[in-house]
Formats: sequence, structure tokens, C-alpha cells
Amino acid sequence: MSEDVNRYVIHVPVVATDLRHARILARTAARALSFLAVDARETTVSEEDNQGVHHRVFCDRLLADGRRCALRAEHQSECAPQVPR
Repeated sequence: MSEDVNRYVIHVPVVATDLRHARILARTAARALSFLAVDARETTVSEEDNQGVHHRVFCDRLLADGRRCALRAEHQSECAPQVPR
């Protein structure tokens, strides 16, 4: 993303049975919207009544080339710049 562009957060409440399923939904939505100007790897989930606590849906580790890992948060495998097909 360009440095001369402001960043905004769109809050869209969803219904999920638990945090794990909310993260799955958020990852799916972020990837589906990635063709737009969406910074998918910064996607987080929070409970409606506890919006100050954000849970990452993607790993936030920095890779050697300066990009962020594209895998889910708390993954057990080695970090990668894109999801394996």
C-alpha cells in the first residue's frame, strides 16, 4: 500500500460459534477481498462486547523479504509468503 493513503478499519459484526470459527470466517473474507485495497494480513477479530481485545487471524511474523507471513495465526509450520495450494 502506498504511504500517501490513509488506512481505515471497517467493522462488520458476524455470528460464529466460537473464536476459531470467527477467525476462519475473517480469513476467508479477507482473502476474498484481497483484490481490493484490503490489507488482509492485518485482519483481526474481537468479541462484540470486548472490542478492545483483537485476535489476529493471520501470522504477523516478518519474513526475510520484508513481507508478512500469509498463514493463519498460531500456525505450527514454517512461515510462508503465501498459502500453499
